[in-house]
Formats: sequence, structure tokens, C-alpha cells
Amino acid sequence: METATLITFIVYLVAMLIIGLVSYKLTSNLSDYVLGGRSLGPGVTALSAGASDMSSWLLLGLPGLAYATGLDSIWMCVGLLIGAYLNWKFVASRLRSYTEVSNDSITVPDFFENRFKDRSRLLRVISALVILIFFTFYASSGLVGGALLFQETFGMTYNTALLIGAIVIISYTFLGGFLAVSWTDFFQGLLMFLALIVVPIIAIVDLGGWGETMDKVRQIDPSYLDAVDTMSGLGIISLMAWGLGYFGQPHIITRFMAIKSVEEVPKARFYGMTWMTISIVGAIVVGLVGIASFANDPLIVGDVDNSEKVFIFFADLLFNPWVSGILLAAILSAIMSTIDSQLLVSSSALAEDFYKALFRKNASDQELVWVGRIGVIVIALVSIILAYNGNPEKGGASVLDLVSYAWGGFGAAFGPVVIMSLYWKRMNRNGALAGMVTGAVTVVVWKQLTERGIIPFELYEIVPGFILAFVAIIIFSLIGREPKKVIKEEFNEAIEQDL
Repeated sequence: METATLITFIVYLVAMLIIGLVSYKLTSNLSDYVLGGRSLGPGVTALSAGASDMSSWLLLGLPGLAYATGLDSIWMCVGLLIGAYLNWKFVASRLRSYTEVSNDSITVPDFFENRFKDRSRLLRVISALVILIFFTFYASSGLVGGALLFQETFGMTYNTALLIGAIVIISYTFLGGFLAVSWTDFFQGLLMFLALIVVPIIAIVDLGGWGETMDKVRQIDPSYLDAVDTMSGLGIISLMAWGLGYFGQPHIITRFMAIKSVEEVPKARFYGMTWMTISIVGAIVVGLVGIASFANDPLIVGDVDNSEKVFIFFADLLFNPWVSGILLAAILSAIMSTIDSQLLVSSSALAEDFYKALFRKNASDQELVWVGRIGVIVIALVSIILAYNGNPEKGGASVLDLVSYAWGGFGAAFGPVVIMSLYWKRMNRNGALAGMVTGAVTVVVWKQLTERGIIPFELYEIVPGFILAFVAIIIFSLIGREPKKVIKEEFNEAIEQDL
């Protein structure tokens, strides 16, 4: 274990905790804790949304996928870029205006209930349950990624590495809430961005240039550089379908709700898409260059788990311990920036959508903030248990597998409901409920049927989930009553503010 790398890590972690402490002083009520008082500027909104979106997938999962499959991975990236742009273009500003018009909604379940004037609380409770279930898996994936990082870097056991990473993340999310999460994500996003520019450039130079690098990849296997011939139609659809997930990710769309104003959204979209495009290209290049650098390395060849460590290997191989420490901190940034957002959204669901809505309607803001903080600890503990059982070295799921399941669950359960609630005035509560339940159940059932071989082909479960959720929304809305006058008036007001 290099002392310089350890010192760099410690300095980075202390800086994140300081941000948490400062944010603690600025957090006085539940709106501050959950949504930062709707005060984010476009830069912080964009980079915190991107960093919380990408997680360890960007520096571990995607480079590992590119290493294992070559340019086949580009289809996923194309789908993600299209989905992210459409999310910024059609959801961001209207969701910002609608959540404020609709009784100043501060969580996604809160918005669903207020949008459809659901006095039964079913929409709020079911959507909060979906958040808690899928975010527990999602946060678990990040903890697995963090454990792999500490394990590889410092020679720790998997379980020790898992606990250290979890303690740091829980600490600053517990203290500072949304402001801590957003500002740490902003700085983490910058660090991830720089790492994905520096590492592939230095690696390519080390191999003798781009042409020399690609020649080495072709010598190993020309199919690595073919993104078409080696892919089936369903395979391409499954990878591009990742883009559908954006419309339903609570930890991303809450950033849209928190931006200062609708007028700031175009700037945020530009910053966010620029960051995302360059970062994704850098991650793919890391994987491709890894093929040329590590193809004969026994640490990686034939080992699927180790393919997700390709960025870590480059950081160790090409840089001195001080720089390596910064680059490895970028991986930790990617992991932390997503888990903190997931823990915050989940704890918000516990405080606002269960505790206040069902048990303590007159609870004070301070009480709800502390319920949220306790929720962070409880949800994190469950995620730690899942991550403990998910040790990849003992046959557990990879980071990409865990992310894929949670991403598909949110995309199918919430995506169609969010889109239709913002753009279809005729949609009613029963349509929203039907869409949400249909999307979530389809993802779970389709995944199980595919794994058992009952469905004879592989198609990412978000595709049938997304389609069936849309169908359910339309059918149940049309056969039910038209929305009340007050709902239609609110819809029109939200549109006017969005124009």
C-alpha cells in the first residue's frame, strides 16, 4: 500500500465530510434537506445530476464492458446519450414548473399524489415502496464497487473495504442532506471528468499512439472493433433501451425539481450533455485501450470480475502514487455521488411519504429531517447486507448487473408515469397506479422468466416494462373518470410556466 495514495484518499474523504458539515449548518427544514430549497444553479444541477446518474458504472462497469465486448458497448452509450438529452429537453423544465405549481411537491411520490389529487395515498405509498426496493439494490451496487476499489488499492479484505466505504458515504449524507449531496456530486463530477480525459490519453501515448493501439486490438481480435456484425438485433435494442431509464430515475429528476428556475434549464442541459458525452467516450476508450494493454495479463484475461478493474489497473500502472491516488479517488467519487443521492431519495420517501403521510401528519420539519437521517442509516445497512452477500469473488452479481436491474425497475415503473403526467391532461390516478405497478412487476417477472430460460431470448426487461406501462396508463385512464377541473387547471398553469 503506497503511503502517498493513502494520504490522497484521506484528504479527499475529509474534504467531502467538511462539505457535509457546512451543509448541516444550512439545513433547517425538510425542503432544505430533501430539495435544497430549490436553489441550485445550472452548473451544480448538471454535474450533480450527471455524477449521481453515472455512479461506479462510469469508471468500473462501462470500461469493463468495453474491455469485454469492444465496440459492442457503444450501443448502450448511444441509447444513454439520446435518453439523457430527451430527459433534459422534455422532462426537466416542465417537471420543475409542475412540482412547484402542484402544492410545492418536494419528492417524486409527493408529486404523483398532488398531481392527481389522490386522497387514498395509494400513489404515494406504492411509489415510495418502488423507490425503497429498487434503490436498495442500486445502492448495493455502489457499495460493491467501493469495496472492489478499496480491496484492489489497499489490499483489504472485501468485507473491511465494504464497511469503510459505507461509513464515509453515510456520514456526509446523514449530516448535510441534499445540499451536501449536490455540492459533493458537483466536485466529484469534475474529478470523474478529468480522470476520464487524462487516463485514456496517457494510456494511448504509452502504447505508441492511437493507430498503434488500435492495431494491437485488431491483432488480438478484430471483432472488438466491429459494433455491428457481432451484434443481434435484440442485442442492439437491449443496449440502446438503457436510454429509456432516464425518465424514471428519482435521484436524477429530483435535480430538475431543485434548479432555481425553468430559465436555467437550457444552460444546465448544455453543461450536462457536454460532461456526459466526453465522459462516456473516455470510459469506452479506457476499455478499448485496456484490451491492448492487458490482454496477456493473468489478472484480467478470462476473468469477468476483473474486467471491471481495468481503470484501477491503469491508475496503478501509469501514474505515480500521488496522481494514482487522485484517479482512484475519482472512482470513489463516482460511487459516492450515486449512493448518497439514492440514500437521500430513499430517506425522503421514508420521512415524507410514509412517516408524515401515514403516521405523523403534524410532524415538525426538524422531526422529519431526523427521521430522514435515521432512514439513511437503515437503508444503508440493508444495502450493506446485500453488498456483503454480493461479493463478486464469491459468485455475486457484478456492478453492471445490479445497476441494470435497478435502472430497469425505475425506468419502467416511473418513466411512463412521469412522461404522461407532464404531457397528457386526460391521465388520471388509476392510470398512474396501473402504469407504475405494471412497469415494476413486468421488470421483476421478465427478469425471472429470462433467467429460468422460460423466455427463450434475451431482451432487457425495461423494454417490455416500459411498453406495457404506457399501455396500462392509457387503458385505465380512458376507462376511468376524467380528471377534475382543478387538476386540469393546474395542468394548464404548469404548461404556461414552462413555455
